[in-house]
Amino acid sequence: MQIRQALEKGTIELKISNIESPKMKARLLMQFVLNKSRQYIIVNDTQNLTTNQEEMYKKAIEKLKKGIPIEHITHQKEFMKLTFFVDNNVLIPRQDTETVVEEAIKIGRTIKNVQILDLCTGSGAIAVSLAKYIKNSKITAIDISHKAIQIAKKNAINNKVESQITFLESDLFENLPEQKYDIIISNPPYIKKDVLKSLSKQVKKEPIIALDGGYDGLDFYRKIISKAYDYLKFSGYLILEIGYDQKEDVIDLIKKQDKYNKIYCKKDLCGNDRVIVTY
Repeated sequence: MQIRQALEKGTIELKISNIESPKMKARLLMQFVLNKSRQYIIVNDTQNLTTNQEEMYKKAIEKLKKGIPIEHITHQKEFMKLTFFVDNNVLIPRQDTETVVEEAIKIGRTIKNVQILDLCTGSGAIAVSLAKYIKNSKITAIDISHKAIQIAKKNAINNKVESQITFLESDLFENLPEQKYDIIISNPPYIKKDVLKSLSKQVKKEPIIALDGGYDGLDFYRKIISKAYDYLKFSGYLILEIGYDQKEDVIDLIKKQDKYNKIYCKKDLCGNDRVIVTY
């Protein structure tokens, strides 16, 4: 079977199964199977697949039809123009989070030799991106999951920033040595417990520990906001990703602490409230 024929068949199967963006995903799976670029697939679409390649492609299409995220099949996700390894032990980085990282980069570049703490690092997408785009930054990246820490370390090595990041297995601040940071940043679990069951089939394949924010989605914000001030330098920044409807709730939690002077919110590219910054 030719590449073109396999792509057409794969696209039809995904479309029938109501998979979003079937043509693009069929092509991404082909790139994965052949380990080739998009351009190669386009130029060489009359090339015949080997029996093994054809079987691999068929199996990949079947996995996608069963609701397995494409990132868990290809083990790749692009974030901040960097490539990250992901599997079912970490949350797949979202474009929304790029807004959080961009704000942190803007702030971090104004601070000499900036020290950053990344809580709930997961795949390390935030920590690795900050290390890559802020020169002379030093980052401590924390996660409760041992497997997540191993993946984050792998991503740091793959993106050549491992010397800038210290990884620590910890439940938030629990195992953190006494130290002050210029920036504390986090994309914590923030989905309400009763909303979890209504999530898409693909999202349900991601680790529940990275999604479940408690009955009101605010469990981690309470813990982080109550302790973060003790780990911030004078005039340090706390940067939090939030759900689209959590702005007022998170701001209220910050105000109750009566420790932070200023608070502002940034929207993501879709116009949703996405980042809370306080200092």
